[in-house]
Amino acid sequence: MSKTSAVDGFYKKTAIERLGIIRDFAGLNDDEARLLGNYGALDPALANRMVENVVGTLPVPMGYATNFLVNGRELFVPMATEEPSVIAAASNAAKLARAGGGFRASTTQPVMIGQIQITGVRNPHAARFEVLAHKQEIIERANAMDPMLVKFGGGARDVEARILESHTGQLVVVHLLVDTRDAMGANAVNTMAEAVAPYLEELTRGKVYLRIISNLAVHRLARATAVWKKEELGGEEIVDGIIKAWAFAAADPYRCATHNKGIMNGIDAVVLATGNDYRAIEAGAHAYAAITGKYQPLTRYEKSDGGDLVGTLEMPMAVGIIGGASAVHPVAKLNIRILGITKAHELAEVIASVGLAQNFAALRALSTEGIQRGHMSLHAKNVAVMAGAMPEEVDRIVEIMVKEKKVRIDRAKELLDEMRRK
Repeated sequence: MSKTSAVDGFYKKTAIERLGIIRDFAGLNDDEARLLGNYGALDPALANRMVENVVGTLPVPMGYATNFLVNGRELFVPMATEEPSVIAAASNAAKLARAGGGFRASTTQPVMIGQIQITGVRNPHAARFEVLAHKQEIIERANAMDPMLVKFGGGARDVEARILESHTGQLVVVHLLVDTRDAMGANAVNTMAEAVAPYLEELTRGKVYLRIISNLAVHRLARATAVWKKEELGGEEIVDGIIKAWAFAAADPYRCATHNKGIMNGIDAVVLATGNDYRAIEAGAHAYAAITGKYQPLTRYEKSDGGDLVGTLEMPMAVGIIGGASAVHPVAKLNIRILGITKAHELAEVIASVGLAQNFAALRALSTEGIQRGHMSLHAKNVAVMAGAMPEEVDRIVEIMVKEKKVRIDRAKELLDEMRRK
């Protein structure tokens, strides 16, 4: 009988039954099946409710960045990532920033955009005016869908209307601006957009298709800034080198993509560790970086009058502490507690600070000894383990590979064989 992934009612089966099907399909042995069916700190029943077709979990290493001082508060920052050197780099950047007072961060109001796409409008400019003339009625209809959000000070705040040219003709696009308070807000915004859609069809005499949140949260920004003292960095030449490295990213999209990826190394790690949607944050970050029509760095660097380095970051930061995985995943909830976070904007400020720290660390390494020097030894440990080294053998293999600047699995295997022969 040939293999097939078209299993009738796969989603209805228990997690154990699904694991058995995957095991048979892939020819896994007992140890491999047990590994795949591991749940770690997550209750199997909870995992089964969080996503579909569950058979287990994929644990990601989680550590805590040290030295962070954000708006005067001392923090251990949880970071979940598989990439070596990320947590170490953020911790070191935060340590160097302390001489300049640490990180100062702020946020705008937690306002998200719900988009309603209206097609087939005969007079789009007149329709746009009609929508804006009935702004208050639209807001009232939206807020009727979530009285609890309104009770806690949130809810629909404003309405915008735009006319777009598309491949299928002109569109009237209505933006419903919703203050989601301490939630990321996707469910609330989508529900409100659904609710006002029929009324917008009446007003415009068009047909509504999409009714969905936008992850380009331009009204929900996080900002962070820090001063790195020239004495801490090794002089003004290092400051100038970091600024020149940033200028390269500002001039060239090929470099800028990697520059912004470095920022997201830190941001995604904290977003994941606190149960938030790192895909949404990534999408919003890169869209915001290109919002002027030219893809740009999310950070900026300048030199103060005294010769110190001043770094800033600004980007959308739609994170929450209620709802979603942040409210149900036991480790995410613990991490929010460890951070001492009681409001979503506080979490956004911490995440922005980590993003700035991560970027500073990368630029400092690139503009001085190069990125590999700090990264190499951490990467070499993984390579040694992949080659089959036991814990007591790893350090010696790492030492030799780093010294030779040959961090490769074939070299690790050679060294391992030599050590064991001796």
